[in-house]
Amino acid sequence: MYQAARKLFFTDCRCADDASKAYDDLFRKLDTNADGKVDVSELKAGLAALGIKTGNGAAQKIISSGDKDNDEGLDFDEFSKYLKEHEKKLLLTFKSLDKNNDGCVDFLEIKQSLADLGLKISQEEAQKILQSIDVDGTMTLDWNEWREHFLFNPATNLQEIIRYWKHSTVLDIGDSLSIPDEFTEEEKTTGMWWKQLSAGAMAGAVSRTGTAPLDRMKVFMQVHSSKTNKISLVSGFKQMLKEGGLMSLWRGNGINVLKIAPETAIKFMAYEQFKKLLSSEPGKVQTHERFMAGSLAGATAQTAIYPMEVMKTRLTLRKTGQYSGMFDCAKQILKKEGVKAFYKGYVPNLLGIIPYAGIDLAVYESLKNLWLSRYSKDSANPGILVLLGCGTLSSTCGQLMSYPLALIRTRMQAQASLEGSEQLPMNLMVKKILKKEGFFGLYRGILPNFMKVIPAVSISYVVYENMKDSLGIQK
Repeated sequence: MYQAARKLFFTDCRCADDASKAYDDLFRKLDTNADGKVDVSELKAGLAALGIKTGNGAAQKIISSGDKDNDEGLDFDEFSKYLKEHEKKLLLTFKSLDKNNDGCVDFLEIKQSLADLGLKISQEEAQKILQSIDVDGTMTLDWNEWREHFLFNPATNLQEIIRYWKHSTVLDIGDSLSIPDEFTEEEKTTGMWWKQLSAGAMAGAVSRTGTAPLDRMKVFMQVHSSKTNKISLVSGFKQMLKEGGLMSLWRGNGINVLKIAPETAIKFMAYEQFKKLLSSEPGKVQTHERFMAGSLAGATAQTAIYPMEVMKTRLTLRKTGQYSGMFDCAKQILKKEGVKAFYKGYVPNLLGIIPYAGIDLAVYESLKNLWLSRYSKDSANPGILVLLGCGTLSSTCGQLMSYPLALIRTRMQAQASLEGSEQLPMNLMVKKILKKEGFFGLYRGILPNFMKVIPAVSISYVVYENMKDSLGIQK
């Protein structure tokens, strides 16, 4: 059956009439209930019966892409139009990969194409990607093999490998110090980038709101917990509930959500500019250049929105009736402490970007290369659990290394609002903590911080996927 399907669709001689007849024959085979349209279940079952491999969710994506009248199925005109348009895109991609125009693509051309897109892979990894598509074992791909592999998969080019492994900032675990998303030229020109950023911002907002009680507990323990004043999760929450009731657990969340939009926009724009300045070759960005550009973009965004960070800490720690809202908080800080107060803790915050972004990127790249070298036999797509696992682990490692600087920053932001608290600079505060509480005093509040990682990632992913559907972003 599989060989018959191959002969039906993947022969070299494909005039318009032959193609139309082939589409018609396939449509009849797929339309098992003969109602004149193919739905998701028919497409999935029919392609499997013909031995045509498809990726997860491919059938749904094909129906969604081709269904112009929104009747949850494709009639013959919609079906044939989708295949013709998809085949055109595949041919353009194949030609762009075929650097020497010999009608075949080898692993060196795949390696070069991915390098042009900003993803450096080894020769062995390029060969594995080729093997996952190569049918006849020649270690080269001709047009028929390329079309056969991708015709019933919505991916139209090797940029999908970039998208599979793009270390997305959609995984919002509360800190915005990671390197920004990479967008292809196609995504930039079609305006898809702003939709993805909007979906990510909404995912971050919902995620932060869902985990706000744990975030408030982290800040509370960072500032108030010590050897003489031990605060556990249970006693901390009891204290908060007693002082301000249930809604007090969400103090500071409003401004924490509000700062997502300006920070994301500034970071993205700055990142694009720094990439242009730092890249040794136009259009190509090496890993170290990406790290430098991302760190500088993070520093630029943090500098611009840092007053909101200070206000977030003050609002999170406030007592009932201390501030009537964000504007009242800003007004009181300005009146009592002056403009400089809005940049307290700025230096440790800036220093924290380097270890966070560097370790986050290094761990993610290592995990990605480990998976590609060991498990990418059939596909470059690792699946959502592997992606979420790699992203979560790398971000957590980044947080772990930069956490002492985050604690110093929070204490410096808060110290002016605490009665009888000394106004210490960064170096003296570090010495004081190490002297009184030891090394682990720099990790106060790490437990609620880690507790919110998995729910934060889960919430942000689910919201992001739903937002992608709403905004019409192709998966």
